[in-house]
Amino acid sequence: MKNNVMKKIEGGLIVSCQARVGWPMYGCEIMAAFAKAAKEGGAVGIRATGADNIAAIKKVVDLPVIGINKEWHEGYDVYITPTYKSAESILKTGIDIIALDATSRKRPNDEKFEDIVKRIRENYPDVLIMGEVSTVQEAKNILPLNLDIISTTLSGYTEATKDIKEVNIKLIGDIVAITDTPVIAEGKINTEEDAIRALEAGAHTVVIGTAITRPEIITKKYVDKINDYNIVKEEE
Repeated sequence: MKNNVMKKIEGGLIVSCQARVGWPMYGCEIMAAFAKAAKEGGAVGIRATGADNIAAIKKVVDLPVIGINKEWHEGYDVYITPTYKSAESILKTGIDIIALDATSRKRPNDEKFEDIVKRIRENYPDVLIMGEVSTVQEAKNILPLNLDIISTTLSGYTEATKDIKEVNIKLIGDIVAITDTPVIAEGKINTEEDAIRALEAGAHTVVIGTAITRPEIITKKYVDKINDYNIVKEEE
């Protein structure tokens, strides 16, 4: 079953369908609509957060689902499936892959990444486990756990990588060079060219979110360019 999921997503595009409370696109029905549109466009999988959203998405598409559970706890930087409890609530929805922050940063309840992985394997042995990192050292640190997938999702989103402003092609290649574990490229992939570069670096597949499912940000990019053009035109 696990190999079948990996074959389904290999070399393709996974669309991240997420929205926080307060964002224009927030809501289970909207996330499900995004997922349905992504499938029609040829996506090979969906990434989503929260049990409600995942359940709604699974009703309308039959693609492999990467599940996460974003939870913010005061005093802790880890927010992508930070605890076993947060993992279990989405594992119950029948996701194919569960993604967890795999950095060494502190977690709520003083839980340890390796302990969460162990409990998932014991209770949900058919689910693929993906560790999300921001540096090659973080990837090296989790290699002994023999995870099913490693992703570059956190590059640019941790203190150590805050200066990363675009897709980290070097990180993808560096991780691919040290392990046979499939690497999923995610984070700051904004163009078709970025996606191809990630695959060329050895990524098993690519995940894109903001560039597809954040219409307010996509709109602003066009508006900013138009405004710049109008300013130049006025100065001529």
